[in-house]
Amino acid sequence: MKARTVLGAAVGTVGAAVLGNRLLADRAGDLENPIVGVERTYRWRGIETTYTVAGDPNDPEMLLLHGVYAGSSSHEFAPIVDRLSEDYRVIAVDLPGFGRSERPPLVYSSTLYAEFVRDFAADVTDEPIVVASSLTGSFAVEAASEADFEQLVLICPTDETSPERPWLRTLVRTPIVGTTLFNLLASKPAIRYFYDRDGYYDPSRIDDDEVDYAWRSAHQPGARYAPASFSSGTLDPEFDLATELAGLETPTTLVWGRDAELVPLREGRDLAEAADLDLVVIDYATQLPHAEHPDKFVEYLTAELPRADA
Repeated sequence: MKARTVLGAAVGTVGAAVLGNRLLADRAGDLENPIVGVERTYRWRGIETTYTVAGDPNDPEMLLLHGVYAGSSSHEFAPIVDRLSEDYRVIAVDLPGFGRSERPPLVYSSTLYAEFVRDFAADVTDEPIVVASSLTGSFAVEAASEADFEQLVLICPTDETSPERPWLRTLVRTPIVGTTLFNLLASKPAIRYFYDRDGYYDPSRIDDDEVDYAWRSAHQPGARYAPASFSSGTLDPEFDLATELAGLETPTTLVWGRDAELVPLREGRDLAEAADLDLVVIDYATQLPHAEHPDKFVEYLTAELPRADA
């Protein structure tokens, strides 16, 4: 009788988890394009990826590469695309596994993303200025050794996120337990906590629509696969970022939020000193200075970079 009761409880728990996961996916619905512009697709190794283009085709090109976290997408750059498109032809792409791009059940790696950035830039752009956020900055640096980039702008770049834990990636990828666990990690309170702790200096600047979009992005089919690799540390590159930057011929500027804690400013200063790079520091900002202070970020950016009227 006890065994039957335990078995019934287990079956009920699994059934409730399956139903709950399905209801969350239904609530998320389809993900609309968050950026004003012309949406296009780019097929890469069988993966359909989505990107948006805004601005005059005759202006210098700027490729925007969002960071990597649960619910991330090109929406990260929505506050600055309109402003940048006044001087640049802006291309904002959703990386494979994120946003409106396809999310196949791959074992994602830093090399895969670096090769995607390299190939996308070669096929879609012509010597773009590349703006990359957080860990994606390392992907862009790796791609730059084989790509024709006019310039790199790296926002709080890092080459180290967490210890490598393949078991965690395996767990998150499992159909029922993994989906349930990921749904907890990608809940609206968890996303808001991330923005509050690491994304924004001033919590009052966190927009409800931003949290909602990240939540819906994190509940699209296959949304857990790329973050599973991120959380297990297997997206970290196998090189030292300071050494790679020091040997890079592409002109590079670092941008940092003065109060960043996840990737603190001291790391930015160390990178700038080791690789002899310019470092722009934005006050009252943490990991997402471009989202929290879009006007200030664009002002600093356009002052440093080539423009159509130069």
